[in-house]
Parts: sequence; C-alpha cells; structure tokens
Amino acid sequence: MDPILDDHLHLDPVKGRGVEAAEEFADHGGTHLLVLNKPSWHYDVAVEAGDDFRVAYDHTLDVVADSTEVLPGRAWPVLGVHPALVSQLVERGYDPEDARDLMCAGLDVAAEYVEEGRALALKSGRPHYDVSEAVWAASNEVMRHAFALGADLGCAVQLHAEGSEDFTEVADWAEEAGMARERVVKHYSTGGVVGPTPSVLADKDELERVVERDVPFMMETDFIDDPDRPGAVLGPKTVPRRTRWLREEGYDEALERAHVETPRLVYGIDTLGTLA
Repeated sequence: MDPILDDHLHLDPVKGRGVEAAEEFADHGGTHLLVLNKPSWHYDVAVEAGDDFRVAYDHTLDVVADSTEVLPGRAWPVLGVHPALVSQLVERGYDPEDARDLMCAGLDVAAEYVEEGRALALKSGRPHYDVSEAVWAASNEVMRHAFALGADLGCAVQLHAEGSEDFTEVADWAEEAGMARERVVKHYSTGGVVGPTPSVLADKDELERVVERDVPFMMETDFIDDPDRPGAVLGPKTVPRRTRWLREEGYDEALERAHVETPRLVYGIDTLGTLA
C-alpha cells in the first residue's frame, strides 16, 4: 500500500459525520489525513477570549484520535483561527484592532497544542472576500503573528486566503519572521500558486497544472463535514480517486511528491513509516 494524504479537510464529531468520513476515505484507499478544526461558531461558541477556542480545538483532537484508529496510517490535527472570524467580530461590535488581538490570542492557544506535541501545525490567513482596509490590515497582522509562532515552534502554517495565484509577498513575510517559505501552505490552491507550497484542490485540471510544474505540492478536498452541505467542498473519497487517476496517467513521481516528499518537507511527517 502506498500513502495517500488528504492535506486539508474538516471532521465534525458533534454535528457532522466525524470518524465515519475518515472510514470512507480509508475504504477508498486513503491512509493519512490532516484535519483542520472547524470555526468556533460551528460549535455555537461566540469567542471572547483565547481559551474559548479550545472547544473547537479539543473536538478536533478527539476526532483525530478516533480517525487514527480506522486509518492504515494516521491523522494529525492542524489548529488555528479561521480568517472570516474577523468579520463576525466586527459585526458584533469589535473594532478591527481588538478583533486582531482576539484572533492572535486564539493562535497563541493553538500554539500551545503544537508545543505540547498535540497538534502538528497552525492555520491562519485572511478573508477571501472584499473587506475594509482596516480589516485587511488587521487580518494581515494576524497572519504574520501566525508566521512568528510557526518560526518559534518550527511548524508549518496553513493559509486560508483569496483566490490569487501569486502569494510571493506572503511567503516573503514568513521568511522575514524566520520560517522556511515551503512550510507555508496555501490551502485550496489552484495548480499555479507560487510563493507557498500549494495544497491543490483535487480537481483534474488543476492537478495536471501543478504536476507539469514539477514543484512540491499536496492534494486536498476541503471536505466541510456539514450535514446541511453534504459533499462540500469535495467528498472524502476524492483524493484517493484522483490519486488512482494520476497513477493511471503515469504520474508516479508526482504522487511520490504529493504523498511522501512534500509532507516530509513541510510538516516533517513520515507517511511511509506511519503505515500499519
């Protein structure tokens, strides 16, 4: 069995399918998962302090432990603050600077989990929709705080951001903070993203684009695990299916990059050595 990693999906053990979705992934040949916490509001938590983020983080740790039991490999948690939170906080009456500080506090708590070895990496980013200049500036400061934490911890940072392909400036910010730019991961990437490491949504056309570039990359579904949006964004079986398709197309070297070499480069994880 060869490793097959989904670099970014959500598993909701409270309202969603939870470990059942991990079992579906494994049934179709998947071996390893990086599970991102869902935003706190999905668990009916209106955050007011850093510790309020622990509810979402702890649910994620629980479902990761259960998922590891059903996978041929294992799952790892990636914890942090969804960038859309800034808009919710502003709507609740926070000014952008206070929203920034609360989101940074949430990242500080996530960093505790990484430092303790209970989480693999951090997540941050900035809104993928139009916002005011003040909110945009605050969001960039939150993201740069995540880079400072990633540098201190020696861990990767996954980014949720706008649909651009040129994130060179963002990767430069990470380097200025002391991170290696390849340890910054652009989640929901197209095949042409430059600057960070692209985590490419498992679309055939975009996968072909990134394969032809001969760069480090990973594959993801961004599965939401929301009963009101079944199958969104892509279902858990998609990365195993796209992996089989790429193998049939003769892209064995690219699959080694996606599922073995890039995860080792970015996260320091061994997808071969952790196979049962």
